[in-house]
Amino acid sequence: MGLLDGKRILITGVLTDSSIAFHVARVAQEQGATVVLTGFGRMSLVERIAKRLPDPPPVIELDVTDPEQLDSLAERVGEHVGSLDGVLHGIANAPQAALGGNFLATPWPDVSAAFQVSTYSLKALAMATLPLMKENGGSLVGLDFDAHLAWPAYDWMGVAKAGLESCARYLARYLGEYQIRVNLVAAGPLRTMAAKSIPGFDQFESIWDGRAPLGWDLTNHEPAARACVALMSDWFPATTGEIVHVDGGVHAMGG
Repeated sequence: MGLLDGKRILITGVLTDSSIAFHVARVAQEQGATVVLTGFGRMSLVERIAKRLPDPPPVIELDVTDPEQLDSLAERVGEHVGSLDGVLHGIANAPQAALGGNFLATPWPDVSAAFQVSTYSLKALAMATLPLMKENGGSLVGLDFDAHLAWPAYDWMGVAKAGLESCARYLARYLGEYQIRVNLVAAGPLRTMAAKSIPGFDQFESIWDGRAPLGWDLTNHEPAARACVALMSDWFPATTGEIVHVDGGVHAMGG
């Protein structure tokens, strides 16, 4: 018996098979879930990646900055599953000018773009999927990177992640009446397509090598994926507004 037997899960943020979201989808299926993916941009690429999952799921287009696509999301997801028990928010992006040590010179339009896609989209996705979750409750899980410290090169994405953490707490407050739990998984650095786009990402490797008491493998997505699946299961019925760190323990260590 799987943790997600009978559950219907919407997964956003799959770009390649190195995406954390891809591994969440895989583990969710292994644990019995019916999965629907969303894709953005190169839909044919996401559809090809979806075929690498144990049970290739349908892929729905979703641009979280497009109000029309958000407004129609519940209807389009509903064509494949009647309701949802869980949603993974795996969406984040920032213009290059907002990363890599350019913090003091980043103009507002680039900061605004980072916040809309990486922070506000959590609320937008929650509202877009609420019609499919509000009757029976469920779990909204977002992918985070610990924002209580200022990291090298992460810059405005770090600020956007801090906003994501606050947004999750407010969503937990307002969605509780529908028995919808809202939690984040703060994973350590992993070699994903998104990570490759961050100038200076290699600086994170030395930080984790030296500080993680449990050690850290930048190529192993399984721990983060399992945490997301666990939070979507019935094993955390009274947990909301929480940040679960899956980082080898770095968040709790001093320098």
